[in-house]
Amino acid sequence: MKKIGLILILFLGVSGVSRAQSITPKFTYNVELCLPVAMTNKPFNDFMQGLVGVSTYGQYSFPFHLNVGAGVRYSYFTINEFSVPSPVSGGVHSGSAFMKVGWDKFHTNQLASDFGLKVGYSQTFFDTDLNKAAGSNPVQVGSSFAEFTAALILAANERSSYRWIVGYGMQGFGFSPQQIGLETNGGYDPDGFKRITSYLVVGFGYTYYFGKSN
Repeated sequence: MKKIGLILILFLGVSGVSRAQSITPKFTYNVELCLPVAMTNKPFNDFMQGLVGVSTYGQYSFPFHLNVGAGVRYSYFTINEFSVPSPVSGGVHSGSAFMKVGWDKFHTNQLASDFGLKVGYSQTFFDTDLNKAAGSNPVQVGSSFAEFTAALILAANERSSYRWIVGYGMQGFGFSPQQIGLETNGGYDPDGFKRITSYLVVGFGYTYYFGKSN
């Protein structure tokens, strides 16, 4: 009896997976809300605290699991006033436009995965009280932008799903204390200022499906 029950469970599981794998998202609208954590560039890592990263984009998925999309991203890092060598307040705003390419697949009727790479252009604004006092606020930097993300997706219904996201992003500019208005190097080796700014991202997202094909 136990063997029959086990066989039945396995049959239903395989059948369910088979049906789920035939579901392929078409066009979707996506919103992602993440917490960025600074990495790599030492003074940026020490001086900045990530508060928010928001991405919104449209995406089209092909039947063979490849997807492409385009969207915009905004992030904000605030200055940690307890870690800077001189008093300074403010933050760093970044706006990006990007293209996305990735791979997605439904493993069951409710569970899916998505791996993607966003590549584009980013404009960053260093908005601080010291820059305002110097008459150069905000200091602006344009750079390339790239972010790799992996997502675990849980479908809520045939039109909506939620996702848990982890990722790693890079913006192609170095950071120095002078960009936030400081007059010294803060004890850091200037050679390290050339290292590009990078960050980890952890967060959640929402997807709306405009159409599905079976």
